[in-house]
Amino acid sequence: MTDFSARRTLMVDTQVRPSDVTKFPIIDAMLSVKREDFVPAALREAAYMGENLALGGGRVVLEPRTLAKMLDALDIGNDELVLDIGAAIGYSAAVIAHMAQAVVALEEDEDMAHEAMDALMSAGMDNVITQAGPLHAGAAEHGPYDVIVIEGGVSHVPVAILDQLKDGGRMACVFMDGALGEVRIGYKLDGRVSWRRAFNAGAPVLAGFEKHDAFTL
Repeated sequence: MTDFSARRTLMVDTQVRPSDVTKFPIIDAMLSVKREDFVPAALREAAYMGENLALGGGRVVLEPRTLAKMLDALDIGNDELVLDIGAAIGYSAAVIAHMAQAVVALEEDEDMAHEAMDALMSAGMDNVITQAGPLHAGAAEHGPYDVIVIEGGVSHVPVAILDQLKDGGRMACVFMDGALGEVRIGYKLDGRVSWRRAFNAGAPVLAGFEKHDAFTL
């Protein structure tokens, strides 16, 4: 029988801590949340690998290092509302729920959204709302949000998403340029979001977050 508890500790000790992630709430959450319960059954044995887990259709569960460093840069407080875009089966939402006041987990694949709801309920995460809907549209009815996290690559962030971030809020995205990517943290002030580079990472670009080339005559 697989000792997932030992794998979880090993993940934190070999992937998270060496990446300069030291904030206790993040370490505690990643030691507590059973990642194997938030991936498809066929991927349970691979749940703690140090790479993105492919879900099919260009979707992934971000590698633990990337998620941990995103959360470290965002420094989520226990009085904050977070929108988790592309939540898949709910792992990221479960981790974020340990540090936020409440999380809205947005997933456009209805089957994964239902699985996320079940997994989060089984894990006792009663401060997470799971919502099915297009990722690029966000979840305006529950916003605005103190923090927005996008669980996948982007070439651009739709205005609809930027509009759902509170003034003074921040967001994290993996910006992709071909095969290369970097996580940037966006800070909203006076209605405008300014981006700062955080670290290198990669993920497939989500549908609806592609860069639209301008038409030329």
